[in-house]
Amino acid sequence: MSRIAFVFPGQGAQYVGMGKDFYENFQVCKDIFATAKEATGLDVEAICFEENEEINITEYTQIAMLTVEVALAKVLEEKGIRPEVTAGLSLGEYGALVTAGVLSVEDAFKVVRQRGILMQEAVPTGGAMAAILGLDGAVIADICEKTEGIVSVANYNCPGQIVITGEEAAVDKACEALKEQGAKRCVKLNVSGPFHSAMLQDAGAKLYEVLADVSLGEIKVPYLTNVTADYVKDTANVKELLKEQVYSSVKWQQSVEKMIEDGIDTFIEIGPGKTLAGFMRKIDKEKKVTMFNVEKIEDLEKIAALCQG
Repeated sequence: MSRIAFVFPGQGAQYVGMGKDFYENFQVCKDIFATAKEATGLDVEAICFEENEEINITEYTQIAMLTVEVALAKVLEEKGIRPEVTAGLSLGEYGALVTAGVLSVEDAFKVVRQRGILMQEAVPTGGAMAAILGLDGAVIADICEKTEGIVSVANYNCPGQIVITGEEAAVDKACEALKEQGAKRCVKLNVSGPFHSAMLQDAGAKLYEVLADVSLGEIKVPYLTNVTADYVKDTANVKELLKEQVYSSVKWQQSVEKMIEDGIDTFIEIGPGKTLAGFMRKIDKEKKVTMFNVEKIEDLEKIAALCQG
């Protein structure tokens, strides 16, 4: 029998029309969208399904992505497909928290609505991010540490693809040093700010205040946090970890390696795009695991056999 992990992508994979066929065919999806609208006051259907500019603005992107991810996960659960483990990349960690039973659907939407606003408002001028290709993560982290100014690793996505973040001048300096060290490419990213950098500590602190009034459930499905790339054993640590996640490195590669090490052999990426599947091809070079994506209804057929495992 397959040992399944539900994994959820982060911001950047969104597009107009995401989740629409599920919404039109499953009542549970309509219910999730209704809950999102009630919890946030936003017309989430319009953001997800109609041509608009808001879908690519952080404060709206995050709630739209989470709504689709939770809705699709609920369909899988209705079909009898349930995970042994769950994790998500950055924003995607909130989908994992819902799956794990730690956050209610309504509370997850309320928190992520505020998270998006706080991160949008906290974006400082002079920030930047860059993808570093073809260099070891430890080398990149070391060079960032030695570079003058604020610059650090934002995302450990997969071998050969690490993202750095921080002050633009410091990111540029680090890129030059990384090229000298042997990086194949240093690509500046078209993003609205230096996410997952120390420059967003204030946003993390304000998110912690939002979380203060949120009740947490017990952990029913083990989940891994981005901050440590390890399982969260005690819900008492969840709020602090979510605060730190805003300005800490996302240890995605390490999280996936931990799950594989623990015997997970089937990963289901839930939500728009195939970002995590792309990372998996480089993380799991020996092809030990099977990777599925669920973003269209036809994708359900590909994993139907899991119900009979």
